[in-house]
Amino acid sequence: MKNNVNYQQILDKKLVEITESGRVPSLLLHACCAPCSSYCLEYLTNYFHITIFYYNPNITFKDEFDKRVNELSRLLTEMPCKYPVELIVGEYHPEEFIAAVKGMEALPEGGERCYRCYELRLRETAKLCRERGFDYFTTTLSISPHKRADWLNEIGGRLADEYDLNYLYSDFKKRNGYKRSIELSQEYHLYRQDYCGCVYSRRDNHNHAQKIENDIGLCRSV
Repeated sequence: MKNNVNYQQILDKKLVEITESGRVPSLLLHACCAPCSSYCLEYLTNYFHITIFYYNPNITFKDEFDKRVNELSRLLTEMPCKYPVELIVGEYHPEEFIAAVKGMEALPEGGERCYRCYELRLRETAKLCRERGFDYFTTTLSISPHKRADWLNEIGGRLADEYDLNYLYSDFKKRNGYKRSIELSQEYHLYRQDYCGCVYSRRDNHNHAQKIENDIGLCRSV
């Protein structure tokens, strides 16, 4: 069951604290793609020295993985940010994702398989945060209307406790964050993928599109 925590209010309070401190902390921002990163960067670069961590073993096909990281890299060269943004590209090991979701292949998008995927990516982000000494870590994933912010923040908070770190609670889809990401994608002509990244989400998206096409064809024949 989803909780009723307002993660935007929590983030607002944290950003006020950071502003009043007079110090600009470092943030390790896990990113899935350029479109989702665009609004998060526009928003957070006013408060943090950001390093983006592109770690996505869930992306099944190497050409898709490379296409997304290339778009992200291009965005960082074209989009003005208050402070310079660095990019770390994680190693591509899709077998890690396959192992993490073993036995869940037939589950629908948005279920337990996705939870395991979130944890896989956030755990690697937490490890790097501890290794490099960043002040905070978080992820762009909550900007998507298809991603559960309560799950992401529960996982992030739990990993922060486990590794003795600071997790930046957030729900970037709030305050028209998703809408703004679409606008920025258009402005910078970013490639917007039509599925999350794994072969299972691609399968579900294809099945959904096929159902719509079939329904339209059925309506036209009536």
